[in-house]
Amino acid sequence: MSKLLDIENLTVTFPTRSGEFDAVRGVSFTLGQERLGIVGESGSGKSMTGRAILRLIRPPGRISADRLELNGRDILAMSEKEMQSVRGQKISMVMQDPKFSLNPVMRIGEQIIEIYRFHTKASKKAAYDKAIEMLEAVSIRDPERVMRAYPHEMSGGMGQRIMIAMMLVTEPEILIADEPTSALDVSVQTSVLTIIDKLVKERGMGLIFISHDLNLVASFCDRVLIMYAGRIVETCKADKLHEATHPYTRGLLNSLPRIDTPQDRLQALVRDPTWAQAASVSGRQ
Repeated sequence: MSKLLDIENLTVTFPTRSGEFDAVRGVSFTLGQERLGIVGESGSGKSMTGRAILRLIRPPGRISADRLELNGRDILAMSEKEMQSVRGQKISMVMQDPKFSLNPVMRIGEQIIEIYRFHTKASKKAAYDKAIEMLEAVSIRDPERVMRAYPHEMSGGMGQRIMIAMMLVTEPEILIADEPTSALDVSVQTSVLTIIDKLVKERGMGLIFISHDLNLVASFCDRVLIMYAGRIVETCKADKLHEATHPYTRGLLNSLPRIDTPQDRLQALVRDPTWAQAASVSGRQ
């Protein structure tokens, strides 16, 4: 499997009144044409890792890495102008809540067309046709009507589909999906995941799927990285996630309700300070 993304010893640091704080600490992994899940509690560094890949950490935050490469190109050595061609064209990121990602005063069609024309310099007609094609690809009925609509006129599920269409309109090589289904009900969640899976397979993309839902990641992804306190503490095949051995992963799994083994009281996760001090586990292949 060819490597699209190669990361070694990625660190994201922020200054605080009590000293420097590493939100991401020594993270290493590779990404090929696969569905890679990153799971962990809130604050474990999942989203920060995704943003660091796109260099969306602004000063005074700092990004450092021994290696951060996209198809062999050093992302940290790129100029801001070069990064503009990477963001959206090579790597796209679907944020958690579409209501905060879509411009409320622009029609949906205008937003999709603007992104496509910025990266491809296509004509307005070609960009309009491409936008319609992408809305149809994410199973939106009557895409012409949606093109004329404003974001507030859409439901949560429609908003997520529109964001996926917008991020994939330039046909990127990598999609980073940050909690793309967390605000959706189960039926809409399944529909959105099916759409993402279909597009990833058809286009031969790499997917980084960031989530706190272990069961969802186990059923949807190929590999899983488990993060705690900014580090990767365990990596495993997704279908073997429930056989994970690290006590943190076991604690997360044991705190989940299960229909097949009902319990009067779920186990509380008891944290060990040594988990945050242990060396990172590599997710490299």
